[in-house]
Amino acid sequence: MCGIVGVVSNAPVNQLLYDALLLLQHRGQDAAGIVTLLERKFFMHKAKGMVRDVFRTRNMRALPGNVGLGQVRYPTAGNAYSEEEAQPFYVNAPFGIVLVHNGNLTNAHALRAELFSTDHRHTNTESDSEVLLNVLAHELERSSRGVPLHPAEVFAAVKNMHKRLRGSYAVVALIAGHGLLAFRDPYGIRPLSMGRGADGTVMVASESVALEGSGHVFERNIDPGEAVFVDLEGKVHSMQCAESPTLNPCIFEFVYLARPDSVLDGISVYQARLNLGETLAKRVVSTVPPNQIDVIIPIHE
Repeated sequence: MCGIVGVVSNAPVNQLLYDALLLLQHRGQDAAGIVTLLERKFFMHKAKGMVRDVFRTRNMRALPGNVGLGQVRYPTAGNAYSEEEAQPFYVNAPFGIVLVHNGNLTNAHALRAELFSTDHRHTNTESDSEVLLNVLAHELERSSRGVPLHPAEVFAAVKNMHKRLRGSYAVVALIAGHGLLAFRDPYGIRPLSMGRGADGTVMVASESVALEGSGHVFERNIDPGEAVFVDLEGKVHSMQCAESPTLNPCIFEFVYLARPDSVLDGISVYQARLNLGETLAKRVVSTVPPNQIDVIIPIHE
């Protein structure tokens, strides 16, 4: 479980990303990272710790640019003690790509071997997110070889990724000189939503609370299997890239992971928890002898 956010704006985004990560801090307290893009250069700072401890004034000043992404990490794969596995991850070809990932790949071991033997790409950590980044890089290189990169080539790469990846993944990536890419796995296991600011800023984030809490209007959820590409001018392109997408969200998002004031895939987390409690209470009552109900569930005025 992690919290991820990405922004395309016409103004500096470092403070906006910081504020959004604070709103997503409940999704990960192990490490935090931010990358911004200025022209074709990435500026990154990441470290272990809480958002307020990782980012000081000097770090924020070193993050210029109107486009960026960030992550708060809760380690569920790889090495929880390695600062190298804090996200975002970066690869320099093609174009230059940085990526943040929320989820778990169940075939990461096989993909790592395939990347080395067939795709001739190197991974240097045990993180499945680094594997995912290199699969994205390889597929982008294949789809754009010999032609300029347009949304069609980006979506072709995501379509091929869906065929290779197994598991849960909500992803936000920056492609240097081109824009921001966000997509979900074909089952929509991990959440990802999109919103806009009054100034035209486009934001994607794990939960709606990060959008609304930072002054943006929630627009919609990114569908299972869908990819959204936002170019550097803020124009949004989207396409369904999975063959048979279906919504099967992780129940733990509603039970434990998400903030109660978030709405995931049209469902209020707070209301879902009330409904779960009510259903559980009814099941308990139905299995307890009538003379024991007051002991299990006190019924006092």
